[in-house]
Amino acid sequence: MKRILVTGGTSTVGQHLKEILPDAIYVSSKICDLTDMTHVKWLISSYNPDIVIHLAAKVGGIRDNIENPTTYFNDNILMNTNLVKICHEKKVSRFIGILSTCIYPDKVNSYPMKEEVMFDGPPTPTNFTYGYAKRALAIQIEAYNKQYDTKYNYITPCNLYSEYDNFENDKKMHFITALLKKIKTSTGELNLLGTGKPLRQFMYAGDLARVIKLCIEKDITESFNIAYPKNQSIHELAEKALGSLKKNYYIKYNNPELDGQYRKDVSIEKMLSLFPEFEFTSYEEGIKKVYDKIS
Repeated sequence: MKRILVTGGTSTVGQHLKEILPDAIYVSSKICDLTDMTHVKWLISSYNPDIVIHLAAKVGGIRDNIENPTTYFNDNILMNTNLVKICHEKKVSRFIGILSTCIYPDKVNSYPMKEEVMFDGPPTPTNFTYGYAKRALAIQIEAYNKQYDTKYNYITPCNLYSEYDNFENDKKMHFITALLKKIKTSTGELNLLGTGKPLRQFMYAGDLARVIKLCIEKDITESFNIAYPKNQSIHELAEKALGSLKKNYYIKYNNPELDGQYRKDVSIEKMLSLFPEFEFTSYEEGIKKVYDKIS
């Protein structure tokens, strides 16, 4: 049996992976500081994995990205660079890096965005340094494959939500989780940031975990996007959540400057060519799973 090591083991996706890959080794920042090369050498030497799934990242909301751009750039660049370098040196046979659709240009000529348009412009200003740091991981993986003939790849998911999200940390909580928490604690008026106009694909995080497992089982080494097929406005998502949960609340918007990128929907044509039978968790089913977990 191949040894699998997962960074970001306590993350949202990490906890979903534990349910379907229980024998893997799950590592958190409490065990290893991936920004420290010495720690990374110790990690890979100690566990000697055959496969590394790299979920760990410095992540946060729009406001935190705007206020701390250096932190988002430095931490992610160091984690990614250190880990790929040591995995290659220690002859790890497979590396799967998890990126983000923040890597894509702020605006392109046509949507949904295919994998090859990644370099057609800079990332959106509100996630600029995070987007470039994650884009750099794609470059790094492709460089190792070209120079050393490694079989490393990356998966680029859309926005995620899950019952394993960080319910107590507003800076780390994903939008859908924050939305559902507000719905649960509101008494008639739902206050949301922005204007409600931006378009988003939101995917249940367990779906990403299932695709990662499929990549290992089928030995998929291609890189591709993964996203829930529907692209909906923030307002539509909020209204659907209220409807599914049978809540008749008035939606009010504040701080329009926090809208972020207007649209960043990605094509999943390549992903579906690799996994034609894959079925996504519906938005309605997913939000009910999350809502039931909110205390």
